Amino acid sequence: MTIAKDSQREYRLHILKQLEENARHLETLDYSGSKVTFPLDQGIPEPDPHAKVFFFDIDNCLYHRSTNIHEIMQQSIRSYLINELSIDEDEAETLNQGYYKEYGLAIRGLMMFHGIDAMEYNRTVDDSLPLQHILKPDLQLRKVLYELRQRGHIDKMWLFTNAYKHHALRVVRILGIADLFDGITYTDYNVGPNSLICKPDPRAFEKAKLESGLGDYSNAYFIDDSGNNVEQGLLLGMSKCIQVVEDNHVDEILGNIPMGALLVNSVSDLPRAVPELFK
Repeated sequence: MTIAKDSQREYRLHILKQLEENARHLETLDYSGSKVTFPLDQGIPEPDPHAKVFFFDIDNCLYHRSTNIHEIMQQSIRSYLINELSIDEDEAETLNQGYYKEYGLAIRGLMMFHGIDAMEYNRTVDDSLPLQHILKPDLQLRKVLYELRQRGHIDKMWLFTNAYKHHALRVVRILGIADLFDGITYTDYNVGPNSLICKPDPRAFEKAKLESGLGDYSNAYFIDDSGNNVEQGLLLGMSKCIQVVEDNHVDEILGNIPMGALLVNSVSDLPRAVPELFK
């Protein structure tokens, strides 16, 4: 018991130190695109029946899966479960993968069946990731997104993520593209388990539709690395749904490539996938 408590204490101290380092790093960001220019948690606008909105997933979409952030995040989740639920690594992996597959996010299952505080989970798991040692400004990505804005065929470029806002905004700030978006729809962890909704739940898409002011799904473009999420976008009637499949890697938990999806290796390939938006 003493060994377990000592291990938990060391784990929590490590997390605290990493959070402090991450906060210091964010304060130093001053390059182009490192500042968020849209208002957070803005009110619901009047839906515009003519507005065209491009929805962008963030994790493993705006940055390459080959950065291995997904794997680092999975290890962060396992470490949290091992230390906070006092279970072994195999059980932690089973819980994580099972809840992710069932609910789209492991945290929902953890809230429902283990009484986990979602905001503390987010702080410990996502906010503590050392992203500054993995990501850097992506000038090619910025060039493509900037050109998409400048061409004027899209009225709004909108972030649409299953992450909480802290992690989501840290990613786009480090990548140097935070100023190119008009808003964000994120998963609100500060609610009860029955109110926590995320992709591919159609209610999450409806939330993004309302918050962005999109009047009709037929005027929406959507890019995501999850086949399940892309499939839901297609079912809802989004104009074009694009799946990022890097190096032909398809994750079974995220779902296979759905019929009707456009495929790209990265977001930088958008001019090839949707050339009409870059004319």
